[in-house]
Amino acid sequence: MSVQRTYNDEMLIDTFEHEYTWLNGFLRNVRRYGGKEAMIDPLTQRTWTYEELNREANRFAHALAADGVGKNDVVMCVLLNCPEFGVSYVAPRKVGAILNPVNYNLSPGEIALLLEHNRPKAVIYSAEVRKTVEKAEELSSWKPARFIMADNLKNETPHPGHVDYRDYLSGQPETDPVMTVRPHIYDEVLRLCTSGTTALPKCAPVNDINEVLSAHDIIMHYPLNAYDVCLNMTPWFHRGGCHVGGPCPAFYVGATVLTMRVFMPKQSLLWAERYKVTFLMGAPSSLEMLARTQEKSPVDLSHVKGLVTMGAPFEKEACIHYLKTLTPNIFNGYGTTETLWNTFLRPYDLPDHAGTAGRSCIDDEVRVVRLCENGRAEPEDTVPQDGETVGEIILWSPAKSTYSYYDNPDMEREKFYRGWMYTGDLGTWDKDCFVTVSGRKDDMIISSGENIYPSQVEEVFSGCPGVEDTVVTAVPDPVRGQAVVAYVKASDPKLTVRDLVEFAAESEMLSAYKKPRYYRIVDKLPYTATGKKQHNVMKAQAAEDQKLGKLRRS
Repeated sequence: MSVQRTYNDEMLIDTFEHEYTWLNGFLRNVRRYGGKEAMIDPLTQRTWTYEELNREANRFAHALAADGVGKNDVVMCVLLNCPEFGVSYVAPRKVGAILNPVNYNLSPGEIALLLEHNRPKAVIYSAEVRKTVEKAEELSSWKPARFIMADNLKNETPHPGHVDYRDYLSGQPETDPVMTVRPHIYDEVLRLCTSGTTALPKCAPVNDINEVLSAHDIIMHYPLNAYDVCLNMTPWFHRGGCHVGGPCPAFYVGATVLTMRVFMPKQSLLWAERYKVTFLMGAPSSLEMLARTQEKSPVDLSHVKGLVTMGAPFEKEACIHYLKTLTPNIFNGYGTTETLWNTFLRPYDLPDHAGTAGRSCIDDEVRVVRLCENGRAEPEDTVPQDGETVGEIILWSPAKSTYSYYDNPDMEREKFYRGWMYTGDLGTWDKDCFVTVSGRKDDMIISSGENIYPSQVEEVFSGCPGVEDTVVTAVPDPVRGQAVVAYVKASDPKLTVRDLVEFAAESEMLSAYKKPRYYRIVDKLPYTATGKKQHNVMKAQAAEDQKLGKLRRS
């Protein structure tokens, strides 16, 4: 049905829907800031101007096109925060493809499942994780047409059938490839992997308008401009890595990004001083390590305009310590892979509101709704804003979310409803709409900024000889935030903690960061009357066992 307007809207619709893309924003900066640094790799002391970054992205795009990569094809990247990740953020868009960043800490079996689920035509990976990728290729029934080994700092020879990134780009044109299909703002351009409750993570599509408006969100909340220098100390494969001061907003606004493959607190501070970094991004646990390092070996942080963290709140005393030790300009965001961040604590909110997740971002709305035993509450069925009544946190964020998962309709129906995302997080809110997160309905563990679901780890241990059942929980950890604990009920009385540690070490379905740090073999595990594991009971027991020294370290 045609819509009657008071003006001719044809050009607006055509321009907005087809031209208002993230790639066009990047190309504007190639023209505006061609000679300005877009990316710095301190480890190799290489730099890329916007013109140089665009030329390399063009060569990569032409190479992908020669391999038959085109509209809606997937390019998977298993990359550390390296220059090739920055190039990969741009290049697939130039041929209409979708970039699918994957956690390089995953096990071969987990990556194999993602290969089978997303069916990429090409995979680009860091040489540092080549053994993992090679094993994943062996395990996967889906065989991508091309494997490209990048970030090859030791000049290793690629696996037979794989190609070195430099050779892959050799001889390719530096000119813009011709787009065979006209882009649209609702086209998927990025596919991010969440931490799943099973070995296969949920895959969240991000479309082009989500990319543009996610960049805008970061730009206006910092605020970020073309002369800022960003160091995101978290992996870029996360939404908080690529979007919170990572390639998405930085390349869109014309700023500079530094690449840091692995977080090192002392190196982060030295680079912040040397390169006059204006925004640093990291997990909450990173702040503690930065603060300790700054106290021992202080550097000049006077140029830092913001230290941004996501993933978990920090307590008031810790916040005061960071404000004094690092910078008075601390920001804390809360959100999800599907929706970026949706609440925000700004420097003027701290330290008074430390411990909360802040209140809604400018274009978002966050509510706390009544808990339901079966089903879910309506978005209007909120709990009292008294800071005490616990409910489920829900998010309204159409600018930054597609409200969907790739090939996972059951999870879509569970998580998305009437324009809201039901997070599974439990929390409260007060009269000023400040939200405090108190836990998760699914008992997720957050360790060093990584989401870990107990059910997945428990499922892996169900295959361990001598194990009858397992409950996985966590204890506080001063560095990681939380450390994974496995309580095991044995079917074989000869089972030892060493057996469990060795099983975890050899498992192809258990990433290193998901492997328990502590174990205890017990006679029984707690269950509800309906047979469900009581993770909350075990979490309380783990805290007590940690104090009494009853947990065995791996």
